[in-house]
Amino acid sequence: MYKATVIVKRRPSIVDPQGKAVEQGAKMLGFNNIQQTRIGKYIEFFVNVDDRQTAEKELNEYSTKLLSNPIMEDFEFTLEEVK
Repeated sequence: MYKATVIVKRRPSIVDPQGKAVEQGAKMLGFNNIQQTRIGKYIEFFVNVDDRQTAEKELNEYSTKLLSNPIMEDFEFTLEEVK
C-alpha cells in the first residue's frame, strides 16, 4: 500500500483570482512583502497495491481524470510506501 500526496495548482499563465484576493488581504494587513500568491489543492489518499509502478499509474490517471483540470492546472505528487 502507498500513501499518495497530490498538489494541484493553476498553471502560471492562468489568472488565479483566489490567490490575488488573498494577496490583497495580506497587503491590507500590512504584509507588504508578500507577492505572487497562488492557491492550490492538497489531496491525500492511499493506493492499495503491492508495486510502485501500478501505484504511480493509478495515481497519474486519477489526478489527470478527476483531481485536476488538465486544461488549466498542473499537478505533482509523492508516493510513500506504507507497511
